[in-house]
Amino acid sequence: MIPPGSTIGVLGGGQLGRMFAMAARRLGYRVHTLAPEDDTPTGQIADLEIQASYDDLDRIRAFARAVDVVTFEFENVPAAAAAAAEEHAIVRPSGRALAIAQHRIREKTFLAQHGLPVTPFVAVRTAADLAEAVQRLGRPAVLKTAALGYDGKGQVAITGDSDLAAAWRVVGGREAILETLVDLDREISVIGARAVDGSSVYFGPIDNAHRHHILDVSVAPAEVTPRTAAAAIDATRAVMEALEYVGVLCIEFFVTRDARLLINELAPRPHNSGHLTFDACRTSQFEQQLRAICGLPLGSPELLQPAAMANLLGDLWSAGEPRWAAALALPDVKLHLYGKAAARPGRKMGHLTALAPTCAEARTRVLQARAALTPPL
Repeated sequence: MIPPGSTIGVLGGGQLGRMFAMAARRLGYRVHTLAPEDDTPTGQIADLEIQASYDDLDRIRAFARAVDVVTFEFENVPAAAAAAAEEHAIVRPSGRALAIAQHRIREKTFLAQHGLPVTPFVAVRTAADLAEAVQRLGRPAVLKTAALGYDGKGQVAITGDSDLAAAWRVVGGREAILETLVDLDREISVIGARAVDGSSVYFGPIDNAHRHHILDVSVAPAEVTPRTAAAAIDATRAVMEALEYVGVLCIEFFVTRDARLLINELAPRPHNSGHLTFDACRTSQFEQQLRAICGLPLGSPELLQPAAMANLLGDLWSAGEPRWAAALALPDVKLHLYGKAAARPGRKMGHLTALAPTCAEARTRVLQARAALTPPL
């Protein structure tokens, strides 16, 4: 066990690390963070903020020597950085789990090899590969970069009239994956936490709605059948066991119109869709991450009441400072801001959470609060 009073190292400086640091500080841990930027959301909460590149392996090694355990705030930390940290500290989740989850070809291959349901896919490494993949999978399909893609970045749809050469240029002529475009009913996520002793707990499926490929609203519990919910949790358990995972893992799923459940992608960390657990569950995803990596017993993931979360993007600032008082006039709404200085379109600046007797009421309430932030025309 890594007891309270120990020091946790976080690679990454974003809002996920910020909320993790809040959970860690509440339990008496110290937090060090390393990221290429200064005055990060995580750094504002941490005891020590180090500004360094993830490619500076000497700084990574020095960082790891000064902490008791290292974890990740996002999955695109280079594998070499994870390996350097593992030379001097416990790293949870492991560098192996990170390497699989940060690369779509490795990720989908790993899932398929373990008999888990994924969308049909083909690895694409050249323009000729793309033409062959489209011939094999048919259209419509989606071409995604193998690495460094998130919130819809590095993706292009391949439809009946798409120019394949143009699509290949959109992804930068880089290693990619082509996936069949599924007939989608909804997208859900399941967040699991697995401890050092192999015990695990799960937050039930969460409904996710996206706008412009960025998560917009999440609602828990998801409106899926008990059979689908159980299958999603079973798949999450199978992935964590296959990876010998320690920490919090989110799996994003597609639910098709013919009721099939397909894994879209893995996130080896707390997840945007789980932000509502901060207010709505007995133990948040961030505290579960802390408990798991420190060898502590996992907490109850019980959802206290149906809940909804709405992201706040930088677009809200286009008309000036949002009307915080108007949103907070709704007494059952919680506001979380991430401490980011510059509001840019599409940038996640914060979120709102609402709890209510039903999912529909929670969703309506959180959207009402978000609408109140914008001054009337």
